[in-house]
Amino acid sequence: MSKPVLYLLPGLLCDARIFATQIADLADTCEVKSLDFFGFDSIPAMAQHVLKQAPEKFSVAGFSMGGRVAFEVFRQAPERIERFCAFDTGLPPLAPGELEKREAIIKLAYDKGMEGLADSWLPPMIHPARQGDEAFMKPLRDMILSVTPEIHEKQIRALISRPDARPVLQQIHCPALFLAGRQDAWSPPEHHEEMAKAVPGSRLVVIEDSGHFVSVEQPAAFTKALREWMEIKV
Repeated sequence: MSKPVLYLLPGLLCDARIFATQIADLADTCEVKSLDFFGFDSIPAMAQHVLKQAPEKFSVAGFSMGGRVAFEVFRQAPERIERFCAFDTGLPPLAPGELEKREAIIKLAYDKGMEGLADSWLPPMIHPARQGDEAFMKPLRDMILSVTPEIHEKQIRALISRPDARPVLQQIHCPALFLAGRQDAWSPPEHHEEMAKAVPGSRLVVIEDSGHFVSVEQPAAFTKALREWMEIKV
């Protein structure tokens, strides 16, 4: 019998590197795949990219922007999703005052380069205790520096035009997991608690001592949560 397939969807400026631990450690349980969303400027187009690559039936777990994509994947093809997970992410469309902040960060990447963007954007995403840990921060910084300001702008444009994912919650009837880092100031645990309350039978997991990047900040705890979710029979 073939193993179930799990697609891990990365966030803004991220690629499969943020899931290296999960790809290795979950290989005994499932076939883990990842991809990137470089070159796409809308959430629906990113979702189509996933659906074109994925098998007929698969599980999906999306991080941050990738969580937005996961909701859109489910909206477009609910019959193909065996299990659903969204972590360190959000549901609503563009908020009042958000456009100006998004435009400013686009300008920052062009004016100061990806180095300037990494210096400004990355540290607040991470648990305060890890922000000064150069060995931990360097791989994340290197990942950001491998992206261009043009790719960054496309992904920000996708977030600016993102669809409202709240109606999708009522459609989710498969095994669902909502997860967040306890110290994630960008996508706090209480937002994920609201998601879990809207999906009967879903699981809520809060990872202690973690900011936004749970897959690398607390890889063992995150992998454990994914494993338990993937072991639910469908």
